[in-house]
Amino acid sequence: MGEHAPPRSMAIPLAAFAAGAVVALLVGVFGKVHDATLAGTTTLGFRTVIGMKVVLSVAIGVLAVFQLIGALWIYGKLGRTAPSWLGTAHRTSGAIAVLLIVVVAYHCLWALGLESGTLPDGEPVSTRTVVHGLLGCAVIGALVVKVVAVRSRRAPGWFLPVAGGLLFSVLIGAVLTSAVWYLSAKGWPASGGYG
Repeated sequence: MGEHAPPRSMAIPLAAFAAGAVVALLVGVFGKVHDATLAGTTTLGFRTVIGMKVVLSVAIGVLAVFQLIGALWIYGKLGRTAPSWLGTAHRTSGAIAVLLIVVVAYHCLWALGLESGTLPDGEPVSTRTVVHGLLGCAVIGALVVKVVAVRSRRAPGWFLPVAGGLLFSVLIGAVLTSAVWYLSAKGWPASGGYG
């Protein structure tokens, strides 16, 4: 006799969304109370931490679009059969994206924190900066939800695409309010030493 599929449980997505919300909130609280510092950060060869974050965020955005297209193709939504290598490429690019998200999030929180109100010099924090910070916190929470969705075998069928869509949406919002804004305002970040 064949194996029966495990019963589907709404408790899994509900718990995942609750855990994701708690993680996003805790990340935001840490970002507000932590004293931002460049100590413990890296530039990976770029002139500034911001420059490094911009470049990695562009890579994350490209990987996110690849993830979306790959998922649609794997699930037969593009009208063509997915090639056999796509599943491996999808998992690998997803793992790379998660690694880059963690690096960027660490540097955002550690070097900048979650800014709102006014800066120490009295300058008001822009709406774009506040929105970006909140989206960044939401990315980490949505990442928790997506990991649960990928790992769960008992969640309803809608959970994985909803979790993936949520992560994609907040991630693209975070990239648009950071890297894309930076590139349009200042151009591509310079690498190497000063001078």
